[in-house]
Amino acid sequence: MTLVQIGALALLGSFTGFAAGLLGIGGGMILVPFLTFLFSIYGFPTEVIVHVAIATSMATILFTSLSSVRAHHKRGAVRWDIVLAFAPGIVLGGLLGGGKLFAILKTSWLSFIFAGFVGFSAYQMLMNKKPKPSRTLPGKWGMLGAGGFIGFLSSLVGAGGGFVSVPFMTWCNVAMHNAVATSAALGFPIALASAIGYVIAGYGNPNLPAGSVGYVYLPALVCVAAASVLTAPLGAKVAHQLNVAQLKKVFALVLFCLAAYMLNKGLSTLGVY
Repeated sequence: MTLVQIGALALLGSFTGFAAGLLGIGGGMILVPFLTFLFSIYGFPTEVIVHVAIATSMATILFTSLSSVRAHHKRGAVRWDIVLAFAPGIVLGGLLGGGKLFAILKTSWLSFIFAGFVGFSAYQMLMNKKPKPSRTLPGKWGMLGAGGFIGFLSSLVGAGGGFVSVPFMTWCNVAMHNAVATSAALGFPIALASAIGYVIAGYGNPNLPAGSVGYVYLPALVCVAAASVLTAPLGAKVAHQLNVAQLKKVFALVLFCLAAYMLNKGLSTLGVY
């Protein structure tokens, strides 16, 4: 890798680390579009670009989430009871979504899945729909099922799950700041399960660039992770200084921009324009 490439990845890592701490999204939803763009410039084979971007993004969340959640935990914002209830389903869903299904999906479909669910999450946040006061988190089996869905979907799009878990928790009347902090903690089991699936699914693929372990591109992982762990605590600090309305608007606007980019990527891959 050139110094310019290393610098670009480090800058990207710094930004996504800050966003991870601020929004509880693990940084993956920001990383995937930008890594897709950078890997296109690097000349990676078209058929694996989005796969490698998603897998590498998720692997970085292993490090970013630990840095982010440490900062949130110091402020007593993480709901560990929710983390423990979600975790079993998240691990199962992450292993399933990051395995064989991930490998056989085409780049265009991964782009559309990413754009669709991120756009929906942004809409829900921007509309700021108020949940019924009586609504609470579901019971044991409901949390298992919700965790499985979050883990499965997150592994398909390379995100830490915040784009689903934060709206879901606020819909169940979990305070916004607690939802963001708890989502940051959920990023680690999602990333761990998914990364294992990506490595297995990509093993032996001849189209992968040199330096890859499965679908995870190690040079980018190292550069992005090293920078992101330094800025995630700063993002967490800022999150606790913003009010709920501001935080939701920032979250929604970021998601809309990223959904638009990935929709464009999917359409261009299909040769629509």
